[in-house]
Amino acid sequence: MKTQAARRAKARGKFNPARWGIYAFLVTAALFFLAPLYIMLVTSFKTMEEIRLGQLFALPMQATLDPWRAAWSEVCTGVSCEGISAGFWNSVAIVVPSTILPVFIGALNGYALSFWRPRGANLLFGILMLGAFIPVQVMIYPLVKVMATLGLYSSLPGIVFVHLIFSMPVMTLLFRNYYSAIPQELFKAARIDGGGFWRIFLQLMLPMSTPIIVVAAIMQVTGVWNDYILGLVFAGREHLPMTVQLNNVINTTTGERLYNVNMAATILTSMVPLLVYFVSGRWFVRGIAAGAVKG
Repeated sequence: MKTQAARRAKARGKFNPARWGIYAFLVTAALFFLAPLYIMLVTSFKTMEEIRLGQLFALPMQATLDPWRAAWSEVCTGVSCEGISAGFWNSVAIVVPSTILPVFIGALNGYALSFWRPRGANLLFGILMLGAFIPVQVMIYPLVKVMATLGLYSSLPGIVFVHLIFSMPVMTLLFRNYYSAIPQELFKAARIDGGGFWRIFLQLMLPMSTPIIVVAAIMQVTGVWNDYILGLVFAGREHLPMTVQLNNVINTTTGERLYNVNMAATILTSMVPLLVYFVSGRWFVRGIAAGAVKG
């Protein structure tokens, strides 16, 4: 045992080109992706006089929070000059129901397709999966006509309904694969004990689904929050999400372009997805490992 341990320690101490090559690649990749974030962050704390010096990577000589205040509550997002705070609350109002409803209905679909298997279940699942490969742009015009006919176009329920439609294939796939890994004997035992469709789902399956629910929620929150085209087309002027407001900030320029304010607005817009990943990253990995890609 001591000989093997000594050999391993000696092997680790030797120069390993492959290992150092991997480290070099990882460090290069990290720098490649972190450099833009660093530039955005330091620029957002600089004054315009300092930005004009052209020292892109230099730290601010005199840091200021004025660009952040302007981005949040003063910058123009078109004809309105109230900052992107209104877009933030619009995004929250869109994300919350657009996460809860798809996750619940996706869990329900996956549960039904995995255990109850109604007639035509495989056909229904195939149709749902087909929807995952249809580009969003192809379905925008038909959805506009349908939503206008239903009286939901340019409304908060309308944009939530659109996100619900486009999320169903992925949500159903995630929960169906997760439930397929659960032993059928557990479901059969619940049936013998007198459990019905809803009782088994609410009291047995949902409490066991925490890992995959976290995965689905993370995917849905980040996907809906980062969405631009659906919010632009279906939300209406009163419910424009933060991403659309950010685009309006960048493209609404009268006179000098305020790069520090633009950078602060961009970081504020991306803050929620970043926090979700930082806080829930380990849960995401755990949920994937628990069966999210099985089946």
